[in-house]
Amino acid sequence: MKRGLWLIFCGALLVLPVFSSFAENWQSRRSSHFIVYFKDAPEDFIENVLDSAEEYYQDITSDLGFTRYGAWVWEDRGKIYIYRDAEDYVQATQQPGWSGGSASYRDKVINTYPLAAGFFDTLLPHELGHIIFREFIGFRSDLPLWLDEGVASYQEKARRWGSNKIVKQAIKDKTFIPLEELSKRVLSASSDKNTVELFYAESGSIIYYLITKFGRYRFVDFCNGLKAGKGLNEALHSAYSRFTDIKELEAAWLDYLEDE
Repeated sequence: MKRGLWLIFCGALLVLPVFSSFAENWQSRRSSHFIVYFKDAPEDFIENVLDSAEEYYQDITSDLGFTRYGAWVWEDRGKIYIYRDAEDYVQATQQPGWSGGSASYRDKVINTYPLAAGFFDTLLPHELGHIIFREFIGFRSDLPLWLDEGVASYQEKARRWGSNKIVKQAIKDKTFIPLEELSKRVLSASSDKNTVELFYAESGSIIYYLITKFGRYRFVDFCNGLKAGKGLNEALHSAYSRFTDIKELEAAWLDYLEDE
Protein backbone atom coordinates (compact mmCIF):
# COMPACT_ATOMS: atom_id res chain seq x y z
CA MET A 1 0.00 0.00 0.00
CA LYS A 2 1.22 3.51 -0.75
CA ARG A 3 2.88 5.34 2.10
CA GLY A 4 0.57 8.33 1.61
CA LEU A 5 -2.51 6.22 2.32
CA TRP A 6 -1.04 4.91 5.55
CA LEU A 7 -0.08 8.39 6.70
CA ILE A 8 -3.60 9.66 6.08
CA PHE A 9 -5.07 6.72 7.97
CA CYS A 10 -2.89 7.31 10.99
CA GLY A 11 -3.39 11.06 10.83
CA ALA A 12 -7.15 10.50 10.90
CA LEU A 13 -6.81 8.38 14.03
CA LEU A 14 -4.61 10.81 15.88
CA VAL A 15 -6.70 13.93 16.12
CA LEU A 16 -5.43 15.43 19.33
CA PRO A 17 -6.07 19.17 19.53
CA VAL A 18 -2.87 21.19 19.49
CA PHE A 19 -2.76 24.81 20.53
CA SER A 20 0.80 25.97 20.35
CA SER A 21 2.39 28.66 22.45
CA PHE A 22 3.33 31.82 20.59
CA ALA A 23 6.45 32.23 22.69
CA GLU A 24 8.44 30.96 19.72
CA ASN A 25 7.41 33.92 17.53
CA TRP A 26 4.93 32.30 15.23
CA GLN A 27 4.15 34.27 12.10
CA SER A 28 0.75 34.21 10.45
CA ARG A 29 -0.88 34.74 7.07
CA ARG A 30 -4.60 34.92 6.42
CA SER A 31 -6.93 34.20 3.56
CA SER A 32 -10.71 34.31 3.28
CA HIS A 33 -11.27 31.05 5.23
CA PHE A 34 -7.91 30.15 6.78
CA ILE A 35 -5.18 31.37 9.09
CA VAL A 36 -1.78 29.77 8.59
CA TYR A 37 0.67 29.93 11.49
CA PHE A 38 4.26 29.09 10.59
CA LYS A 39 7.88 29.08 11.70
CA ASP A 40 10.66 29.88 9.23
CA ALA A 41 8.72 28.44 6.29
CA PRO A 42 9.44 29.65 2.74
CA GLU A 43 7.06 32.35 1.54
CA ASP A 44 6.08 30.44 -1.59
CA PHE A 45 5.23 27.39 0.52
CA ILE A 46 2.88 29.42 2.73
CA GLU A 47 1.24 30.93 -0.35
CA ASN A 48 0.77 27.44 -1.74
CA VAL A 49 -0.81 26.25 1.53
CA LEU A 50 -3.27 29.15 1.55
CA ASP A 51 -4.14 28.79 -2.13
CA SER A 52 -4.57 25.01 -1.85
CA ALA A 53 -6.66 25.24 1.32
CA GLU A 54 -8.98 27.80 -0.27
CA GLU A 55 -9.32 25.72 -3.42
CA TYR A 56 -10.11 22.58 -1.45
CA TYR A 57 -12.56 24.44 0.77
CA GLN A 58 -14.51 25.59 -2.28
CA ASP A 59 -14.32 22.16 -3.94
CA ILE A 60 -15.41 20.23 -0.84
CA THR A 61 -18.32 22.48 0.11
CA SER A 62 -19.44 22.41 -3.52
CA ASP A 63 -19.00 18.64 -3.95
CA LEU A 64 -20.94 17.89 -0.78
CA GLY A 65 -23.58 20.54 -1.46
CA PHE A 66 -22.69 22.49 1.68
CA THR A 67 -21.93 25.77 -0.14
CA ARG A 68 -24.89 27.62 1.38
CA TYR A 69 -24.29 26.39 4.92
CA GLY A 70 -21.95 28.10 7.39
CA ALA A 71 -18.94 30.25 6.75
CA TRP A 72 -15.35 30.19 7.97
CA VAL A 73 -14.70 33.89 8.52
CA TRP A 74 -12.84 36.11 10.95
CA GLU A 75 -11.70 34.12 13.98
CA ASP A 76 -13.84 31.14 12.93
CA ARG A 77 -11.46 30.44 10.06
CA GLY A 78 -9.67 27.12 9.83
CA LYS A 79 -6.20 27.07 11.42
CA ILE A 80 -3.18 25.40 9.84
CA TYR A 81 0.00 25.15 11.91
CA ILE A 82 3.20 24.71 9.92
CA TYR A 83 5.98 23.56 12.24
CA ARG A 84 9.61 24.21 11.45
CA ASP A 85 10.39 20.63 10.44
CA ALA A 86 9.44 17.03 11.19
CA GLU A 87 11.29 17.02 14.51
CA ASP A 88 9.59 20.23 15.66
CA TYR A 89 6.18 18.89 14.60
CA VAL A 90 6.61 15.54 16.37
CA GLN A 91 7.88 17.14 19.57
CA ALA A 92 5.02 19.66 19.74
CA THR A 93 2.15 17.40 18.70
CA GLN A 94 3.35 14.07 20.17
CA GLN A 95 2.57 12.34 16.88
CA PRO A 96 4.56 9.33 15.63
CA GLY A 97 7.76 10.08 13.76
CA TRP A 98 6.28 8.87 10.46
CA SER A 99 3.18 11.10 10.70
CA GLY A 100 2.93 13.74 7.98
CA GLY A 101 0.19 15.68 9.72
CA SER A 102 -2.70 15.53 12.16
CA ALA A 103 -5.94 17.36 12.83
CA SER A 104 -8.46 18.34 15.47
CA TYR A 105 -11.84 18.24 13.76
CA ARG A 106 -13.78 20.04 16.49
CA ASP A 107 -11.30 22.92 16.55
CA LYS A 108 -10.77 23.10 12.76
CA VAL A 109 -7.01 22.76 13.23
CA ILE A 110 -4.53 20.99 10.95
CA ASN A 111 -0.88 20.48 11.92
CA THR A 112 1.98 19.68 9.55
CA TYR A 113 5.45 20.83 8.44
CA PRO A 114 7.13 21.76 5.13
CA LEU A 115 7.86 18.80 2.86
CA ALA A 116 5.51 16.44 4.72
CA ALA A 117 4.83 13.54 2.34
CA GLY A 118 1.49 13.81 0.54
CA PHE A 119 0.35 16.95 2.36
CA PHE A 120 -1.09 18.85 -0.60
CA ASP A 121 -2.57 15.94 -2.56
CA THR A 122 -3.85 13.70 0.23
CA LEU A 123 -3.66 14.91 3.81
CA LEU A 124 -4.98 18.46 3.29
CA PRO A 125 -8.12 17.56 1.29
CA HIS A 126 -8.76 14.47 3.42
CA GLU A 127 -8.63 16.29 6.75
CA LEU A 128 -10.61 19.27 5.44
CA GLY A 129 -13.22 16.77 4.28
CA HIS A 130 -13.49 15.41 7.82
CA ILE A 131 -13.69 18.88 9.37
CA ILE A 132 -16.32 20.25 6.97
CA PHE A 133 -18.48 17.10 7.13
CA ARG A 134 -18.42 16.89 10.92
CA GLU A 135 -19.04 20.60 11.31
CA PHE A 136 -22.21 20.12 9.26
CA ILE A 137 -23.67 16.93 10.77
CA GLY A 138 -22.24 17.25 14.29
CA PHE A 139 -19.93 15.02 16.31
CA ARG A 140 -22.14 11.98 16.75
CA SER A 141 -20.42 8.80 17.90
CA ASP A 142 -23.06 6.38 16.60
CA LEU A 143 -22.28 6.71 12.88
CA PRO A 144 -20.10 4.11 11.14
CA LEU A 145 -16.49 4.95 10.40
CA TRP A 146 -16.94 4.21 6.68
CA LEU A 147 -19.29 7.19 6.31
CA ASP A 148 -16.84 9.65 7.85
CA GLU A 149 -13.83 8.23 6.03
CA GLY A 150 -15.79 7.86 2.79
CA VAL A 151 -16.56 11.57 2.70
CA ALA A 152 -12.93 12.42 3.49
CA SER A 153 -11.54 9.94 0.97
CA TYR A 154 -13.88 11.27 -1.72
CA GLN A 155 -12.02 14.58 -1.53
CA GLU A 156 -8.77 12.98 -2.69
CA LYS A 157 -9.07 13.04 -6.47
CA ALA A 158 -6.55 10.27 -7.06
CA ARG A 159 -8.33 7.94 -4.65
CA ARG A 160 -11.74 9.00 -5.97
CA TRP A 161 -10.93 7.67 -9.41
CA GLY A 162 -9.14 4.56 -8.17
CA SER A 163 -11.55 3.34 -5.49
CA ASN A 164 -14.05 1.66 -7.79
CA LYS A 165 -11.27 -0.34 -9.45
CA ILE A 166 -10.02 -1.61 -6.09
CA VAL A 167 -13.53 -2.59 -4.96
CA LYS A 168 -14.27 -4.42 -8.22
CA GLN A 169 -11.03 -6.37 -7.86
CA ALA A 170 -11.95 -7.27 -4.27
CA ILE A 171 -15.31 -8.59 -5.46
CA LYS A 172 -13.51 -10.70 -8.06
CA ASP A 173 -11.01 -11.95 -5.44
CA LYS A 174 -13.82 -12.61 -2.93
CA THR A 175 -12.22 -10.28 -0.38
CA PHE A 176 -15.02 -7.70 -0.57
CA ILE A 177 -16.28 -6.54 2.84
CA PRO A 178 -20.11 -6.38 3.01
CA LEU A 179 -21.46 -3.02 4.11
CA GLU A 180 -22.95 -4.34 7.35
CA GLU A 181 -19.56 -5.79 8.29
CA LEU A 182 -17.82 -2.60 7.17
CA SER A 183 -20.06 -0.67 9.56
CA LYS A 184 -18.70 -2.70 12.47
CA ARG A 185 -15.04 -2.32 11.56
CA VAL A 186 -12.83 -0.33 13.91
CA LEU A 187 -9.43 0.42 12.42
CA SER A 188 -6.27 0.88 14.41
CA ALA A 189 -2.59 1.41 13.67
CA SER A 190 -2.14 -2.38 13.90
CA SER A 191 -4.81 -3.14 11.26
CA ASP A 192 -3.69 -5.11 8.23
CA LYS A 193 -2.66 -2.69 5.49
CA ASN A 194 -4.59 -4.50 2.77
CA THR A 195 -7.73 -4.35 4.90
CA VAL A 196 -7.15 -0.64 5.51
CA GLU A 197 -6.75 0.04 1.80
CA LEU A 198 -9.93 -1.88 0.97
CA PHE A 199 -11.81 -0.16 3.79
CA TYR A 200 -10.93 3.27 2.40
CA ALA A 201 -11.64 2.21 -1.18
CA GLU A 202 -15.10 0.84 -0.34
CA SER A 203 -15.93 3.86 1.81
CA GLY A 204 -14.92 6.34 -0.88
CA SER A 205 -16.68 4.35 -3.60
CA ILE A 206 -20.01 4.39 -1.71
CA ILE A 207 -19.90 8.18 -1.32
CA TYR A 208 -18.89 8.57 -4.96
CA TYR A 209 -21.89 6.46 -5.95
CA LEU A 210 -24.38 8.42 -3.82
CA ILE A 211 -23.18 11.82 -5.05
CA THR A 212 -22.65 11.04 -8.74
CA LYS A 213 -25.73 8.83 -9.16
CA PHE A 214 -28.27 10.90 -7.22
CA GLY A 215 -26.73 14.37 -7.01
CA ARG A 216 -25.32 16.53 -4.26
CA TYR A 217 -28.68 17.96 -3.16
CA ARG A 218 -29.94 14.49 -2.30
CA PHE A 219 -26.71 13.95 -0.35
CA VAL A 220 -27.37 17.19 1.55
CA ASP A 221 -30.84 15.85 2.43
CA PHE A 222 -29.18 12.70 3.77
CA CYS A 223 -26.71 14.74 5.83
CA ASN A 224 -29.50 16.98 7.11
CA GLY A 225 -31.26 13.88 8.36
CA LEU A 226 -28.14 12.83 10.25
CA LYS A 227 -27.78 16.36 11.57
CA ALA A 228 -31.37 16.21 12.87
CA GLY A 229 -30.55 13.06 14.84
CA LYS A 230 -31.99 10.39 12.55
CA GLY A 231 -30.35 6.99 12.51
CA LEU A 232 -28.32 5.95 9.46
CA ASN A 233 -31.06 3.83 7.86
CA GLU A 234 -33.77 6.39 8.61
CA ALA A 235 -31.76 9.27 7.15
CA LEU A 236 -30.85 7.12 4.14
CA HIS A 237 -34.49 6.22 3.42
CA SER A 238 -35.65 9.79 3.96
CA ALA A 239 -33.21 11.13 1.35
CA TYR A 240 -33.15 8.11 -0.99
CA SER A 241 -36.60 6.58 -0.86
CA ARG A 242 -35.50 3.51 -2.84
CA PHE A 243 -33.29 2.40 0.06
CA THR A 244 -34.86 1.26 3.31
CA ASP A 245 -31.51 0.21 4.80
CA ILE A 246 -27.83 -0.22 3.98
CA LYS A 247 -28.41 -3.71 2.57
CA GLU A 248 -30.46 -2.20 -0.25
CA LEU A 249 -27.84 0.53 -0.67
CA GLU A 250 -25.16 -2.14 -1.01
CA ALA A 251 -27.13 -4.08 -3.64
CA ALA A 252 -27.67 -0.98 -5.78
CA TRP A 253 -24.05 0.13 -5.36
CA LEU A 254 -22.75 -3.28 -6.48
CA ASP A 255 -25.07 -3.24 -9.51
CA TYR A 256 -23.67 0.17 -10.36
CA LEU A 257 -20.10 -1.10 -10.13
CA GLU A 258 -20.91 -4.11 -12.31
CA ASP A 259 -22.31 -1.87 -15.05
CA GLU A 260 -19.55 0.74 -14.82
